[in-house]
Amino acid sequence: MTTPEQALGPGGELDRFVADLAAKDEFSGSLLLTHRGRPVLARSYGMADQARSVRNGPDTAFALASVTKLATAVAVAQLAQRKKLAYTDSLATYLDGFPAEVTVHHLLTHTAGFGDYHEDPEYFEAAAGWTSAAEVMDGITGFIRRSTPLFPPGAGYSYSNSGYHLLGMIVAKASSLPYYDYVQRNVFAAAGMRGSGFFTKPQWRTDRRIAHPYRRDPATGQWTDTVEEFAFIGTPAGEAFATSADLERFARALWQNGFLDRGHTELTLSGKLQMPPQQPPPGSPPPPPGLPPQAVYQCYGPIGTLLGGHWSFGHGGGNTAGVSTSVELHPALDRVTVVLGNYAGQAVLQIAGLARRLITTEGQ
Repeated sequence: MTTPEQALGPGGELDRFVADLAAKDEFSGSLLLTHRGRPVLARSYGMADQARSVRNGPDTAFALASVTKLATAVAVAQLAQRKKLAYTDSLATYLDGFPAEVTVHHLLTHTAGFGDYHEDPEYFEAAAGWTSAAEVMDGITGFIRRSTPLFPPGAGYSYSNSGYHLLGMIVAKASSLPYYDYVQRNVFAAAGMRGSGFFTKPQWRTDRRIAHPYRRDPATGQWTDTVEEFAFIGTPAGEAFATSADLERFARALWQNGFLDRGHTELTLSGKLQMPPQQPPPGSPPPPPGLPPQAVYQCYGPIGTLLGGHWSFGHGGGNTAGVSTSVELHPALDRVTVVLGNYAGQAVLQIAGLARRLITTEGQ
């Protein structure tokens, strides 16, 4: 009988599944699994830049999409620990023109009633003209300020890029530092993430260490570079960059009190509200018979998953332009899974889901 350790290691079920996706040109990116801080499986496939024939490797930095929200959440928790802000603080305390009823807690748990600024039909045209970090932050804030709330604060749940952007603005106000400077110093540098940061579009175009995102052209079937579709720089809601090893360092620092004291670590990782059941993405390997259903909870940033009495915490991210990411930590088993991709599609979610199932089997 195959043990979970064998299934997760070189030549095991997970390794074969990823290799098959790569062979079918459905996965391009990097995979890293660690146990007690040591690599169990590390693989890179595909091209970081097809035009220049640059291959993905362990030192390639990938756009993180919504995994970036974890860095923003850590920044908020650090400032709460230092009593620079409180989870009960009103958004209006920090930013004019917003409802006083919206709190930091609402923003962190996607219950503030804000939606997604990307859905404003004028956003992408405006973003194409922004050429500085300040223009990006202030411009997006303006779009959110003019938007119509989906529901009163606390009356519902709606995953919100707008809410996490506003958290970044709060971080800047509470710390008296630009958001990007605060996160670079207090999150990335604190975790030893030397290959990570908020890179600009000019850097993304030219730096061979940064993976370009790709979307498959439905007419030709070819993967098309989409860098030009992105804004000048990422935001508190998405598009910081990290290598697989750096993101593993982040995950380990998150649950081993590397960023926060024990109390604020537990506060960040505890479930605040239960989310609807989540179905596995199409193409995922079928779960084994008898596997119990999982319960999913929104924490202060991370998503907590309870499966078979075993907790894991993490976040995924992605978009149709070709960024797809996942990080998940299993504190009780001392395991971390990082999957970073630069192809649009379901492959990263499939890989992360299989890794979770195999790790959870070990925990039972």
